Amino acid sequence: MYAASTDNQRPLIYNLIMNEIIFLVEDAPEGGFMARALEASIFTDADDLNDLHRKVREAVDCHFEPANKPKIIRLHFVREEVIAA
Repeated sequence: MYAASTDNQRPLIYNLIMNEIIFLVEDAPEGGFMARALEASIFTDADDLNDLHRKVREAVDCHFEPANKPKIIRLHFVREEVIAA
């Protein structure tokens, strides 16, 4: 199941899994957004949605080598709301 890949001898399963990275995005208490990756130690924050897109891309670029960088970045927005019963 863990066949060696040809690019840099990492297991093939690693390359398949890292085609996508998922970030949980929440509203920051001080305004803006906070984002954290589920499968890697990547955290960033931003003032608005355009800034968030740019900063998440930059963070992924810094964290991964070009050959191992995920092809897709998925942002999963989480919002908690409390209402009266």
